[in-house]
Amino acid sequence: MSRIGKLPISLPEKVTVTVSEENVVTVKGPKGELSQKVDPSIEVVNENGVLSFVFAGGKTLAEVTKQEHAYHGLYRALINNMVIGVSTGFTKELELVGVGYRVNDKPNNAIELLLGFTHPIYIQFPAEVKVTTKSERNKNPLIILESCNKELLGLICAKIRSFRKPEPYKGKGVKFVGEVIRRKSGKSAGAK
Repeated sequence: MSRIGKLPISLPEKVTVTVSEENVVTVKGPKGELSQKVDPSIEVVNENGVLSFVFAGGKTLAEVTKQEHAYHGLYRALINNMVIGVSTGFTKELELVGVGYRVNDKPNNAIELLLGFTHPIYIQFPAEVKVTTKSERNKNPLIILESCNKELLGLICAKIRSFRKPEPYKGKGVKFVGEVIRRKSGKSAGAK
């Protein structure tokens, strides 16, 4: 991942980055504040609003271990996602496909899912995630999630999706908007 690790990150306006003595990078912006501990083998250098990532001790690519090489690209990607998150934010949209599948807003940043089980599923979201639902006539219900933390947003989407994964025969389930489900024909198509 050295190709990713070599790329500098230019900071947008109103975004500030501080690196502490314990190698913790804190990014503040209009959408929020995020922090990430960086491995001691990687140094984060902030010069004139441009972040760059170098190996500690002035090592070259030939002198680093395979693990340090991997950390180089990993921490660059994580901090880049933090910079994008606090400046513009991330949005994910989930679609409920199926007869009787519904979603309702509840107070205190929570939703109620009706996914064909005998009981409704209640989900309480952390304060960093903003959730809105959209239900229109003759359209599938939508869950719109917004956050500055990309990792947290992905975990929450995976949890919601795990309740009813899209199945390949009818396409029913919880899926991302725009996601293409590979469909199977079923047993009636193969019998001849």
